[in-house]
Formats: sequence, C-alpha cells, structure tokens
Amino acid sequence: MTGAPAPAAPASSAPDHLGDPVLPKADLWNIANMLTMARLVLVPGFVLLLVHGDGHDPAWRSFAWAAFAVAMITDLFDGELARRYGLVTDFGKIADPIADKAIMGAALVGLSALGDLPWWVTVVILFRELGITAMRFWVIRHGVIPASRGGKLKTLTQGIAVGMYVLILTGPLATVRAWMMGAAVVLTVATGFDYVRQAVVLRRAGLAAERAAVAAASEAVAEAAAAPAQAPAGAPAGATAADSVAGVELEAEAGAERPQGV
Repeated sequence: MTGAPAPAAPASSAPDHLGDPVLPKADLWNIANMLTMARLVLVPGFVLLLVHGDGHDPAWRSFAWAAFAVAMITDLFDGELARRYGLVTDFGKIADPIADKAIMGAALVGLSALGDLPWWVTVVILFRELGITAMRFWVIRHGVIPASRGGKLKTLTQGIAVGMYVLILTGPLATVRAWMMGAAVVLTVATGFDYVRQAVVLRRAGLAAERAAVAAASEAVAEAAAAPAQAPAGAPAGATAADSVAGVELEAEAGAERPQGV
C-alpha cells in the first residue's frame, strides 16, 4: 500500500441550473390586473350614468357610453398584456371573465329596463354567455376550449352594438345599430352552438382517454397476477409486480390528465 489518495468520483454530467435565470412570480398589482380591476370598478359607475334622471338624457348617456368604451378597451389589453409579459395570475384568471360578463350584463339589463332594447335580446345573449362559461368549467378537467375567431368577432360586434344602444341615436344611425345588434345576436347563437360542439368532442376524447388508462391498468394487473416477476432477495413477495402495476397506473393517470386538443 502506497497510501496514494483514491481518485475523486467523476462529477455528474447533469446540469446544476445554478446559472439559470429565475423567473419571478407575477405580482398581483401588475398592469394587467389593474386594468381588470378598473373595469370592475367602472361597472357601478356606468350603471349610475346610464340610469341618471329618467335614463334618457343624451348628455348622461354620452358619459355612460364613455365609461362603457373604456371598459371595452381595457378588455382588449389586459389579457394580451398578461400573456405577453408573463403577468398571468390566479386573480386575473378569475376576475377577467367576471369583469367581462359584469359590464356587458349591466349594459344589457340596464338598456332593457329603460325600454331601449328588447328583453329577449338580453336573455339570449346572457343565457349564451353564462351557459358557455359554465360549460368551460364542466370540461376543464379534459382540456381547454380555445377562443375561436367567431367568438372574437362576436365579442367585437356585441361591444359595438351595445355601445350604439347606450347612445341616444335617431334616424339612419338607429337603423344601423338595430342591424348591428341583429348581427351580434346571430353570432352569439352560432358561436354558442360551436362551443357546445367543441365541449362535447373534448369531453368524449377525455373520457375515452380515461377508459383507455383504466383498461391499461387492469391489463397490467392481470399480467402481473398471471406471471409474477422474480422479486429480489429480501424483498416481500409480490413487490416487483406491485411496483410494475403502480408504474403503469401512474403513466395512465398522467395521460388522462394531459389536456386534449380540440
């Protein structure tokens, strides 16, 4: 024995990530969330301006239109800013759709209560909006229904039509807004049916994936019971088979939880 030191163990080839940049968690008080909160705050102010006096004063209705327009503009920017600059938060995911439905619902109900918009239009639009929101939660464990071009066009048309009804318009402009609202209702119903179709397809795909996962796990259990693997010395009987089955179940579970495309 020479007493020479033993060679050092080779360093691991896996990266240590020490130099990787750390992405900070998005702050609650970011610009996207502030725009969403501003839209929520605008809702009661918009309603007060809309129904001020007898609700048909052109000046106050113009102020109400300005508040509605600001709310619609913030709706265009808050989501885009959150996605582009990594400002997505749990608060934003919940508050953004609430703010959207709140300002549009307040405008529709207020206009119908003032007699400027037929109630059936309000009922159709709100039923669709609330129904699709509930359906998204119904299928969310299977995946996410992406926003379609038709849905974006519907939102734009609704905003323009409702904004024109907020203003006191007469003559040709009153005719134009009626046609615009008709187009908004058609798009609302058509895109609603399309979302229902996507939700049904998504749920069927998700359930099929779950059934396939259960079938794979059952098959693994049957194979393990029919031909158990040799357990290593000192291990309890059936440990290897149990580990194999557990591994298959974990893989199947991960596959079932993966979002499905539409």
